[in-house]
Amino acid sequence: MELLDILSTQYKLIVTLVALLLFPVLLKLTKKLLEKTIKGKVDIHRKYRAELLLKIILAFVMLCLVLVFWGIELRGLLVLGSSLFAMLGVALFAAWSLLSNLTSFLLMFIQNDCRVGYWVRVIDGANFVEGRIVEMGLMNVVLEHVDGHRVIYPNNLFVTRPVMVLNKEPKPTKAIAVKRAIGPKKLQ
Repeated sequence: MELLDILSTQYKLIVTLVALLLFPVLLKLTKKLLEKTIKGKVDIHRKYRAELLLKIILAFVMLCLVLVFWGIELRGLLVLGSSLFAMLGVALFAAWSLLSNLTSFLLMFIQNDCRVGYWVRVIDGANFVEGRIVEMGLMNVVLEHVDGHRVIYPNNLFVTRPVMVLNKEPKPTKAIAVKRAIGPKKLQ
């Protein structure tokens, strides 16, 4: 009888302990699911970043569940959920948002058409940027031009612009020789 009294009075603490003990198990399961999904197609840095993002999402979900058991009203969670939904909408569709870069990273991770080492041309209207993908980070993609210059391109622009994957390394650009057409000629 005392055990039932303890369980009924301390259920919040028990649910919190169960959630804390369940978190590592769920984390292992999500990592295994991620491993099965990618099957070695992704470099280790992108995999690490995706695991970090999954860990943060799982921790957030577990925290919300514990908060429900601690007495946070469902109405309060609905307000929180609608706020998060609005933030997600901004993250997906607002090009100026930093969250859109994180969302674009997830899209690039899942899509997996462009990888580190590929030569690409990002077309932006009449202009383009081309180079070899050196790094694909949470916020940007680093392209190394054939001349050695590095271009840091935001993820949200990389996802929304047409990207052409090149079959071979482009030729280096040559300096254009300009002939002097106007003005006096030099005396020798």
